[in-house]
Amino acid sequence: MLESIKEEYISSNKKSWDEAAPRFFGRTALPIYGPFLPKENELKLFGDLSGKKVLEIGCGSGHSLKYMSSQGASELWGIDLSDTQIETARNLLSDCTTKLNLFQGAMEKNPGIPVEYFDIVYSIYAIGWSVDLRMTLRNLYDYLKPGGSFIFSWEHPLHNRLSQNGNQIIINKSYHEEGLQQCEPWDSPAIMNQLKLSTYINELIQAGFQIERVVEDVVIQEEINSDAVWYTHQKAVLIPPAFIIKCTKK
Repeated sequence: MLESIKEEYISSNKKSWDEAAPRFFGRTALPIYGPFLPKENELKLFGDLSGKKVLEIGCGSGHSLKYMSSQGASELWGIDLSDTQIETARNLLSDCTTKLNLFQGAMEKNPGIPVEYFDIVYSIYAIGWSVDLRMTLRNLYDYLKPGGSFIFSWEHPLHNRLSQNGNQIIINKSYHEEGLQQCEPWDSPAIMNQLKLSTYINELIQAGFQIERVVEDVVIQEEINSDAVWYTHQKAVLIPPAFIIKCTKK
């Protein structure tokens, strides 16, 4: 029963993402990790990418893969649930000379990606869409060569526990509440996995990863979008809107 429910969520998320994808083309892509986070040129989590085989989980419109190509990666691989996103990524990367392989599919399943093949697996603001994090992490661990790195960013679990009403910040949900739930900013059915930061860390350890670094730093810049509703300056000065974790396959 649980597996059939997860399949329904994956199918529903695919439909929602196929429709909503154009809103997100080119947004939150490397060297940007997420709202108010330091950029890759400051963090240098990926190191020298020359000759590296990389796989992106939730590759979206392909802009992060394009960044990887510009940094010298030798092979670009990506998987995304949305047909719309994959088509956009193919078009964006059509003139890229780097070897390219894109798959439409759920991150919870292996659609034909080779195992123990990649130097780096990464995910920029997509991992929280997994309806089965444990299975997803098992796949990612298998894809990596021994000693390879997995780097991902995602919305901080504290962020949607707080809501903003004018200048007031209100705690509207328990941090301890976990599980699959409707993504608040979306009107269409869109199921995300709400997990504590400790759950992400413990699931990574359970999968066999060694944690190297956790980033919760907040970078407040002067150029704040005053129209922002979900990620606001007022919330960012109180809690981190997003986080990054880098880990290694033992």
